Amino acid sequence: PVRNLVLIEDGKAFSLAEGETKLDKSDYRFLERFLDVTRANLFFAHGVVIVEGDAEAILLPAIARIIGRDLTEYGVSIVNVGGRGLRRYSRVFQRVDASAGTVGVRVARIADLDVMPDCAPEILNLVRDRNDTRWSSPHRRWITMGDLGVAGEERDCALAERRSKLSEDDRQAVRTFIADYWTLEYDLARSGLAEEVYIAACLANNEEPLNENRKIRDDVIQEARAKFAELSSEHPEVEERCVWIYRMFTSRSASKAVAAQYLADLLNANSIGRERLPAYLVDAIEYVTVARE
Repeated sequence: PVRNLVLIEDGKAFSLAEGETKLDKSDYRFLERFLDVTRANLFFAHGVVIVEGDAEAILLPAIARIIGRDLTEYGVSIVNVGGRGLRRYSRVFQRVDASAGTVGVRVARIADLDVMPDCAPEILNLVRDRNDTRWSSPHRRWITMGDLGVAGEERDCALAERRSKLSEDDRQAVRTFIADYWTLEYDLARSGLAEEVYIAACLANNEEPLNENRKIRDDVIQEARAKFAELSSEHPEVEERCVWIYRMFTSRSASKAVAAQYLADLLNANSIGRERLPAYLVDAIEYVTVARE
């Protein structure tokens, strides 16, 4: 049981018993259900990155190598919670009584902003047009920039409030790093990797024929480059173009995890500057890879 564990860090002992950590009773029960051998690597790391899905877990090591912060060299573990319990896992490292000492292991939580561009609902077939009654449905579970108010100070304040809410329990060595725009694949495209994300999605869409040697990888890549050029011509606005790229994942034609593997390969094979990488991912990696004394 988690409550019976003692975390040893820099010669100090930190009990994980109830009342010592920020975990509540439901957190303990949750962790005992989902803290498997893989996720338990957080107890043996110098730094921890908690992510919500396979794509982040696959891509972060590649991005870390690009910026010269190899996660293995820094003893950083990635914990993939599969969209469940992002905060629960990090509370393991937060103490109730900080005056008695805090755990020095840096924890970065990677979170989506989950506010889509105004053009996204129509492109993703969530609505037919601006007159669709689904815009005003009480059961609508997605929000757009327009829902946060008109562009300008009103929207900026709403976005700041949303970011503050997502990181409201950041304290001690735990910090939340929130997507710059919307969600992982969209942010990767929007930050400067649109063509690479598109190619990776096309490769993922052809995963089976590629594995069975019915298609050649270079041919798929060349065809993807040509299609991306057409997409860019048809949709010159970067916001709209990146939503069309993201649609490849929501239409179930491309697996996010498989595409992430291909994208990691593309990033490793090409010279990608850090200016083309999502800032929030770079910031998270740099936060957990501070040299230890």
